[in-house]
Amino acid sequence: MIGYIRGTAIATRKTVTNRTQLVVEAGGLGYEIQILPRAIAALPPFGESVQIFTHLQSRDDGSYLFGFLSIAERDLFRQLTAVSGIGNQLAMSLLDTLEMADLVQAIVSGNSRLLSQAPGVGKKTAERISLELRTKLAEWRSQAQLDATPTEGVTPALREDVEMTLLALGYTADETVQAIVAVSSEPEVRDSTDAEPWIKFAIAWLSRNT
Repeated sequence: MIGYIRGTAIATRKTVTNRTQLVVEAGGLGYEIQILPRAIAALPPFGESVQIFTHLQSRDDGSYLFGFLSIAERDLFRQLTAVSGIGNQLAMSLLDTLEMADLVQAIVSGNSRLLSQAPGVGKKTAERISLELRTKLAEWRSQAQLDATPTEGVTPALREDVEMTLLALGYTADETVQAIVAVSSEPEVRDSTDAEPWIKFAIAWLSRNT
C-alpha cells in the first residue's frame, strides 16, 4: 500500500474519461494520481513540493492511484467505497460535490437530499450510504471513549451527531470534547437544536486552537 507520495507537482490534466489527474515526480518516477477537481485550487505551483495521501487500487487492467490533500479525506473515501454499490468514481463524485464537513454531516443526519446532489447518487443510494456509514461512525465514536460529561445546551443525540462528524473529519477524541465545551457558551450555538452551527463553530474553534 502507498500511504502518501511526496514529490514535485509537475502538471494536471483531464483524461479521456474526463477525470482529473495530477502528475507527481518522486524518486525519479512520475506518478499519475486521480484527484478531486476542486483540489486543483489548493495545489502548490508546478515545480514545487507537494504531499498527496493516496489510495491504491489494483485491478486486472492495471493499478490506479487516488489522491487526497488530507488523511481524513482519504479515509472517508475508503469508508465510502466500503458501502455496497459505491465504487471509486461515485465516492470521488461525493467528495468533489460536497465539502468534507457538509458530506459527513449529511451522512450522520441522513440528509439524502444533500447527498443526492452528487452526480450519479440517487435517493436510494444516498439512503444506503447514510445507513451503513452512520452505523460505522457510531461504532467508531463508541470506541473513541469520549468524555461523557454532560455539556450545557447539548442533548445526547445532538452531541452524538457533532462528535461523529468531528471524529470523521480527523479530530481526536480530546479535541472533539474540548471544542464542544468551548463553543457551548457561544450565543449563536447554545440554544440551537441543529448540529450544523455546533459543527461549524467547533471546526472554527479547532482551527484556531490546534
